[in-house]
Amino acid sequence: MAGPVAEVAGVRREAARRGSGEDHGLLYTLVAQLDWVLLAGIVALVVFGLWAVGGITRYDAGVGTNGAPLHPSYFLVRQEMFVAVGVVGFVLAVLVPPALLLRYWRVVYGCALAGLVLVIALGEATRGAKRWITLGPFQFQPSEFGKVLMVLALAGLVAERGRRVRELRTALVAVGVALPAILLVFVQPDLGTALVYTAVLAAVLFFAGTPWVQLAAGAAVVLVGAVLVLWGLPSMGVDVLKPYQKDRLVGFTQASTDPNGPNYNVNQSKTALASGGMNGLGYSNATQTKFNFLPAHRTDFAFSAFAEQHGFAGAAALLLLWLLVLWRGLRVVTLATDAFSAIVAGGIVAMLVFQIAVNVGMTMQMAPVTGIPLPLVSYGGSATIATLVALGVLVGIQVRAGRRRTV
Repeated sequence: MAGPVAEVAGVRREAARRGSGEDHGLLYTLVAQLDWVLLAGIVALVVFGLWAVGGITRYDAGVGTNGAPLHPSYFLVRQEMFVAVGVVGFVLAVLVPPALLLRYWRVVYGCALAGLVLVIALGEATRGAKRWITLGPFQFQPSEFGKVLMVLALAGLVAERGRRVRELRTALVAVGVALPAILLVFVQPDLGTALVYTAVLAAVLFFAGTPWVQLAAGAAVVLVGAVLVLWGLPSMGVDVLKPYQKDRLVGFTQASTDPNGPNYNVNQSKTALASGGMNGLGYSNATQTKFNFLPAHRTDFAFSAFAEQHGFAGAAALLLLWLLVLWRGLRVVTLATDAFSAIVAGGIVAMLVFQIAVNVGMTMQMAPVTGIPLPLVSYGGSATIATLVALGVLVGIQVRAGRRRTV
């Protein structure tokens, strides 16, 4: 992205020009400028995700607070409500000019930090973790929205510095800005989302054109920090990770013959994947999912449950849909009209790639279990809405690419 970054000196001038009314005709030109392949891929993923949630949660409804059985589509209906809210967020994100986000990136950053602080102060502890704020019948997870806000904030930070982005000082400032958010998520504790924030930081610096030497040095620092957290500090009696987090990492690095040991979830996940075969077992014969042998099958291990029900063919179709959306997303990076937009697009694509790779990888024991959901497939309101908002930002950037339409 050295090319777009080289043009960033004119970003403020571009922002002023756009803010003066260039986006006035956006609604009239939306149809002509929109990448319909990207939009079709997003719509297909949303429909695919609802189909997946409907099947995965078919036997999960249980009974309500009054003791009466809940409808089998209870979780599907809730997911449809989340999608409806997410679609509204998607449309709003498309309509918001990137120049406005660049101008107020400090406000965006403040909102991200405020949400993370608020969940520490007011969030209810569930299974030893404070990640959610309860709003009536729903739970709101600020860290999910913080992912998108951090992409926007960090992109604004580095875009403002223009050609100085190659200076070490810029990278250090970006790390300093991202670190409080990463730590606030880590202490919830939510190791998986903290890793996503770290991946967002790395992606923003990469797409901004940060020299490879600086990126390599940053990776080395992260590696040293991981060694200290996993082995150095515990050997001195200082435990940074929670016991269950250590068990997950141990389960990833060491095979276990204990059926109830740290690899239980992953072993059940691999059983579900293998049972699905080529075409899947359907809903009634997918015993790992139906009888809840596979823990967290509607959230962390939604991919495994879906593969058990619909087999390799269904899982491959799902991943190919995501591949299509991510490919078109990368094209948006090349079509962006300014450095800020290019960096944001790259950050969003990288964020999604990281989440998909880790989630699918952990179902096969190719990555540690970290609790990262599969975007638009795992059941959950905050993650679904935040993902649709992020995709809306991506489409908004593509629409504003003007005459440089995707083909």
